[in-house]
Amino acid sequence: MLFLSERFDLQLFAEERTEKATPKRREEARKRGQVARSIEINSAVILLSTFLAIKVLSPWLGMQVAGFGGSIFRDFLLQDFDQKTLLHLLVLTALSFFQVCLPVMAVALGAGLVANYLQVGFLFTGAPLTPRLERINPISGWKRIFSRRALLELGKAVAKVVIIGYIVYSTIKANIYIFPRLVDMSVVDAVGQIGDLSSKIILKIGVFLLLLAVVDYIYQYWEHSKSLRMTKKELKDEYRQYEGDPLIKGRIRQRQRQVSYHRMMQQVPKADVVITNPTHYAVALRYEPEEMNAPVVLAKGVDALALRIREIASQHGITIYEDPPLARVLYQTVEVDQVIPPELYEAVAGVLAFVYRLRQRRRFQ
Repeated sequence: MLFLSERFDLQLFAEERTEKATPKRREEARKRGQVARSIEINSAVILLSTFLAIKVLSPWLGMQVAGFGGSIFRDFLLQDFDQKTLLHLLVLTALSFFQVCLPVMAVALGAGLVANYLQVGFLFTGAPLTPRLERINPISGWKRIFSRRALLELGKAVAKVVIIGYIVYSTIKANIYIFPRLVDMSVVDAVGQIGDLSSKIILKIGVFLLLLAVVDYIYQYWEHSKSLRMTKKELKDEYRQYEGDPLIKGRIRQRQRQVSYHRMMQQVPKADVVITNPTHYAVALRYEPEEMNAPVVLAKGVDALALRIREIASQHGITIYEDPPLARVLYQTVEVDQVIPPELYEAVAGVLAFVYRLRQRRRFQ
């Protein structure tokens, strides 16, 4: 019993996905075709675009249909139907059908592409088409059927049917007086009245679907972001993959420090002077008027490293000049292999003048 309780307590402390997805994880999901996308936006945009296209093109579409009907009555009604006439009629019907339908179909196709592009941008991937064993697993199939997402989609579909049915019913009920009058109208007027009523219904349905699409897209985006959440361990692992293992990076930095240390020590014998704070700082300077615009820091260090710089300078006869304030400023403001700033020219020039006078005295001695 104690073992079971301990195991249960460990499960309570299982790590949850509480961290936001990183850009890398989102990009990987995008490559797999996992993006925030609402089908309702496609449906609403296609419906409204198609409706507006038919509304704008209705005079032209009416002329094409009327012309086709007139051609049928004029050219085929009184003719004997043989194989040639039937073939001619089929070709004319197909041409008229495509002539009327192609503009509307092109608008619907363009609207669908624009709606998809606005949601997910340009994305072409075959990952969703890759065969997966879990797709044919009956247990996984039943889980998908009775999942929360499936139940939500079912509820959304039922709500759409009910609300669209109510829109159609209420609109027809509000305009029921039109139908008795259709008997006394001409065909053109009757078609116009039915077309206006249909336009009202379609427009109301389109606006409803558009509002539903906005809400559904917000939910789909939230659900998508939630599905991509990461555990803290996954976040750390990804950071290690991206930035590198901290242990390896530490070793690299240590190796870089060692290389920098050896390089600095090799440059100390080339210095003209080592400016020191007797117990803490040491900065080695070199100045060649023919080659340099200003003195350059060859090496610098503090405490043990400063002591080592002084030792090497003593071994090679480099002048060691004690100036605690100047040594401290040089150490804090100038990096190795960089020239000193203009505000330190005067102070360093005084030190170099002292070093040159000292060299001349040694030569005469």
